Amino acid sequence: MTKDISNKAIVLVSGGLDSATCLALAIAQGYEVYAISFDYGQRSSSELDAAKRVVSQLGAKEHRVIDLNIGQLGGSALTDSAMHIPEAESDGIPATYVPARNTVFLSFALAWAEVLDAEAIYIGVNALDYSGYPDCRPEYIAAFQNLVKLATKAGVEGKVIRVETPLIDLSKGEIIKTGMRLGVDYSITVSCYQADDRGKACGHCDSCRLRKQGFVDAGELDPGCYQ
Repeated sequence: MTKDISNKAIVLVSGGLDSATCLALAIAQGYEVYAISFDYGQRSSSELDAAKRVVSQLGAKEHRVIDLNIGQLGGSALTDSAMHIPEAESDGIPATYVPARNTVFLSFALAWAEVLDAEAIYIGVNALDYSGYPDCRPEYIAAFQNLVKLATKAGVEGKVIRVETPLIDLSKGEIIKTGMRLGVDYSITVSCYQADDRGKACGHCDSCRLRKQGFVDAGELDPGCYQ
């Protein structure tokens, strides 16, 4: 059942295939969507170009790119060019984890949701085919949802802004099948942790491996551009 178009949702769009699928789902569910992306000092700035392409292809009422250089704090291979992007699978939380990234991103999305009187925030976190980040787990989302109720004017007044995670229990292959059904053009997405300025992926990092295996599992050819 689709919703009245007056209902609004904030969608976090990174430029990767998960967030593109999330945007398509929010639109398909009848929301008037407001896309938000972040320039947080990531070494692969081409993903922001991809985010703009994704929003242009799928549509949104508005798209804001927030300049938020949390990378200056260090602590992650995604923001510190002196740190090596791991290309072998490893146990534990990888060097590509950005400290508190989803908490910061969701906080900005929540602030905009309050301003717009939006009823939902969509984020493409995934607890199956992911890199082991602690802020992609269901327990984390549940904790942030509780924060929404406690720490916002909307929550105190009884209006719940829902944090929607439609991909959280899907495999990468299932995510790709869902997006293709909704018309997502994955050729314009960038998933790589160290893509070059033209968006060409390395093909070896954890994110590239997950993406490539996802397309294999979905029985589809990966339209991404690789170095």
